[in-house]
Amino acid sequence: MSDASPPLLSAEQLSDIRHRLADGLAKIDPHHRLLGRPVNYRVLDGEVFEITFRDVAGIAEAEVLGVKKLIGANCYCTVAPQTAESVTVRFVVPLK
Repeated sequence: MSDASPPLLSAEQLSDIRHRLADGLAKIDPHHRLLGRPVNYRVLDGEVFEITFRDVAGIAEAEVLGVKKLIGANCYCTVAPQTAESVTVRFVVPLK
């Protein structure tokens, strides 16, 4: 019986995503909305890889698309209020 699920991302691939973001963020974030912000990487329940930027003043669609391109995998982005002046930008990469 064959499994039609796409392969899981390996630890090496997740590390590669982190490095691509660190190296490429300055090029796709000219206003430094994400660059230099606190960022957290974590795997949740073995299901998703979550990248969270906090204390972001704002985010443009072009920057979201640029980050998605740097990630290089199918992913989703959410933007949620953090304080009156800042938002949290979260990218979620399904591992399955």
